[in-house]
Amino acid sequence: MLPRDTNARGTIFGGVILSHIDLAGAVAASRRAQRNFVTRAMHEVEFIAPVYVGDVVSFYTAVLREGKTSITIQVEVEAERSKEPLGRVKVTAAEVIYVAVDEAGNPIALR
Repeated sequence: MLPRDTNARGTIFGGVILSHIDLAGAVAASRRAQRNFVTRAMHEVEFIAPVYVGDVVSFYTAVLREGKTSITIQVEVEAERSKEPLGRVKVTAAEVIYVAVDEAGNPIALR
């Protein structure tokens, strides 16, 4: 993470992490179904540990559920501390629901 992403305490803004969670989940959804997706909801986001400038942050995804037009992706976030190269810490996790949409923004089938 970079200095431009920090808050007054010197840690990374939660909103920056949320944005990356959304991007990671959208990539996972698009790999599962070649569709355009919009974010419907993000559930159970609790920040467990801070992220510092210089941390390497990884986002791991898994498909939890598929509906007719929606897909739910679990995103786990870990930070590798720059001062502790072997130290990884779980930062947060979220379930993100995406809906497949057509050019007009109307829901469409995943397949």
